[in-house]
Amino acid sequence: MTYAYLHLRRGRWSVFVALLGEPDWPSLSFTGTTAPTVEERSRALTSLGYATPDGIEWSWTEDRERPADPTSAVVLIAKMPVCLIAGGAS
Repeated sequence: MTYAYLHLRRGRWSVFVALLGEPDWPSLSFTGTTAPTVEERSRALTSLGYATPDGIEWSWTEDRERPADPTSAVVLIAKMPVCLIAGGAS
């Protein structure tokens, strides 16, 4: 299964599709510090050649910039399965 990830790092939101065995993953960065809406995320994924399944929601988790350091900045990460759009990027 292929997953898209949305994360906030250093004040910037980005979405990317993790492709095992591929050195370059399709990605897009958003402007501003507000979390992109579900619709904005969907449009971004479509522009990358991927679609989100109906009825599936993003699952969220919290991590740290430096995992072993409890004082490290928080990194928010969301994950969702995606499907390649026919004729889309590979």
